[in-house]
Amino acid sequence: MDMSFSKEDEAFREEVRSFLTENLPVNVAHKVLNGHHVNREEIMAWHRALFKKGWITPNWPESWGGPGWSTNQKYIYDEEASLAGAPRLIMFGITMCGPVLMRFGTDKQKDYFLPKIASGEIIFCQGYSEPGSGSDLASLKMKAERNGDDFVLNGQKTWTTSAHMADWIFCLVRTSNTGKRQEGITFILVDMSTPGVSIKPLITIEGGHEVNEVFFDNVRVPASNVIGNVDDGWTVAKYLLGHERMGGGALGSVKKLLTQLKDIAREQDDGMGGKLWDDESFRRKVSESEIELMALEVQMMRLLAAVSADREMGFEASMIKIRRTEILQRLSELKMEAVGYYGQPYIKDALVDDRWNEEPIGPDYANALSPQYLNNRKHSIFAGSNEIQHNIIAKRMLGL
Repeated sequence: MDMSFSKEDEAFREEVRSFLTENLPVNVAHKVLNGHHVNREEIMAWHRALFKKGWITPNWPESWGGPGWSTNQKYIYDEEASLAGAPRLIMFGITMCGPVLMRFGTDKQKDYFLPKIASGEIIFCQGYSEPGSGSDLASLKMKAERNGDDFVLNGQKTWTTSAHMADWIFCLVRTSNTGKRQEGITFILVDMSTPGVSIKPLITIEGGHEVNEVFFDNVRVPASNVIGNVDDGWTVAKYLLGHERMGGGALGSVKKLLTQLKDIAREQDDGMGGKLWDDESFRRKVSESEIELMALEVQMMRLLAAVSADREMGFEASMIKIRRTEILQRLSELKMEAVGYYGQPYIKDALVDDRWNEEPIGPDYANALSPQYLNNRKHSIFAGSNEIQHNIIAKRMLGL
């Protein structure tokens, strides 16, 4: 494939930059770029701005409201939005449930859910992991028993990102215990306002509320909310996981980390009268990560081009997921190394508007680095841990 950007691509880049300048609130971009808390209202305001522009579903076909972007245009938008400080949207409906509905949903399901996902009227979260079922997802136990026209759900999901912000949840549930573990699993959509659904926050190591436990106590869900066939949800789950791992492979946020790291190194004193960027050893570490990122960028664009040609993702999505998380975590480590002891203090209230009126300890950017470093450890675990991804590659690519 041609890896260069055409004149049309560069014109599109300028269009994206102009849109971001005119529509992305300066205060929101400041929060994102400095690791401050962005609330649901600010996230949804940006969602609506993208929807109005027609840019909210870049991976959807034009028949369902997609913008008709090329692979390069999708890549350019992701890069420019990340560098500008656009807030991360709640993407479970757009990047995961939407494609699943297009592939496995009925016409009625598509007509109801897809327009509402695009507009932001319905925000989804993902109900996969359970207390005893993470990477070994086939061991899930949450029950769904048929009762007339409904299924009755009982059980628990955990590590559910954005459940406290979501309107609906797509779940994998156990509808049968016969056959292989992968059999007897069903993919179903649940309205979070249904009686019997309750949410308990899980506060992560850096003190943030991003993930949750979700409990289901005799929750009645219409059987018409099943996507695909009953007991064949594993087929749907595998399709969705490919999109999740590719979503986790977006490189705009990683390139933003690299840019921030270079800026910090040029500003940070090295303790010997110069700047950290003058230290050849540190520059070499940054350059090694940048080279790895450039190689991943080529691999990523090749895979995106293949997906655009309607080729299903296989083990390549696992390769992307592994390398992206490794590079992201390495850049986070280098940012902590760059600020030295200023990266150790962490004052949570300083990252939330109107809670802190004291001077920062060290440079303005230092306070957010510790929580970012801690939070980024999760990337090698979610969407199937990197160890599981290595197993997938060994099995599918090497036949081991």
